Amino acid sequence: MISGADTAWVLLSAALVLTMIVPGLALFYGGLVRSKNVLGTIMQSFAILCVVSLLWVTVGYSLAFGPDVSGVIGGLEWIGLAGVGLTPHAVYGPTVPHQAFMIFQLMFAAITPALITGAFAERMKFSSVMLFSVLWSLGVYCPVAHWLWGGGWLAQLGALDFAGGAVVHVSSGISALVCALVLGARHGYGTDYMAPHNLPLVLLGTGLLWFGWFGFNAGSALGANETAVVAFVATHTAAVTGALTWTAVEWWHRGTPTVLGLASGAIAGLAMVTPGAGYVSPLSALLMGLAAGSLSYLAIMKKGRWGYDDSLDVVGIHGVSGVVGVLLTGLVASKAVNPAGADGLVFGNVAFFAAQTLTVAVVGVYSAFGTWAALKMADRLVGLRMQPDEERMGLDISQHNERAYS
Repeated sequence: MISGADTAWVLLSAALVLTMIVPGLALFYGGLVRSKNVLGTIMQSFAILCVVSLLWVTVGYSLAFGPDVSGVIGGLEWIGLAGVGLTPHAVYGPTVPHQAFMIFQLMFAAITPALITGAFAERMKFSSVMLFSVLWSLGVYCPVAHWLWGGGWLAQLGALDFAGGAVVHVSSGISALVCALVLGARHGYGTDYMAPHNLPLVLLGTGLLWFGWFGFNAGSALGANETAVVAFVATHTAAVTGALTWTAVEWWHRGTPTVLGLASGAIAGLAMVTPGAGYVSPLSALLMGLAAGSLSYLAIMKKGRWGYDDSLDVVGIHGVSGVVGVLLTGLVASKAVNPAGADGLVFGNVAFFAAQTLTVAVVGVYSAFGTWAALKMADRLVGLRMQPDEERMGLDISQHNERAYS
């Protein structure tokens, strides 16, 4: 039976996640790049939203959430949303129209490849960004989403991912690492000045991401209910703890607290709590924020030593926080918080922690190979990287013949 309150909350949450993509992520990434690349970077988030939305409506939703085929992928019965109407689905959202659940999940499918663009910022051709996003969405995102959310084999083993720790952050973080390695460093990396060109824009994007994340996490309760409240509280607790932890560690390490560090810590905390938002207590969310702010900072400090150019630190923030967040969910999740979840390892549930560990390993390895294949195919068809003179000119002029600032 359809609930008006639940339907309103799911639709509002879908709009909140849209806000995360545009303008949230677009402004966050746009402020982090050099001024000659800001429009091109913002353009990528907008264009990916449009392309993946059409892909989702035509075939993506069916592959991710359609009737299960051997636990691996969804069937093709729902292509073009055939059979996806206003009647609630008994599993995906028994109190909301099926199309409401579909459009909510569309936003997750759109933001995930958009996150990856931060790893190759300032050097990939726009045509290859678009082609890669299509290939990656079909070949990586849809299968992984089915494994955990569409009744696939990882869900059957008992793995839990409340709002996308593995489906979104592990997949995008590992994929970002592969992208950075395959494309190589930006010209002038390590010698040229590549600091963010507009930190106020970064903070504006951070605030919009934080705002939208309440829809991302609390909306995954799929109703205006107690679980949504649990996720809402956990989300904010982890975000503020992550922000303050990063700031404290950076202050101790470098002698100065920075605006960029505060923003980065908040995003890391939000990413880490995502897989367990509906399953953990406020205290557990606080511990996840502590882990996010410290471990993500450490990973980014080590990036230079490891030698890869992850332009906007997708690996250090989303990859590290996603992996650790899924594992911590396996540790501290509690049925006392959400009876529909599971007890973690600290409550004696070894099998659940094993399922979470397997999820990290499988999603990470599969995302890596799938990303490599998508990049190689895109390179063969349209070429991945801009020419050196185009890169020096910047995305804005070379790819779009526009200027952000006149």
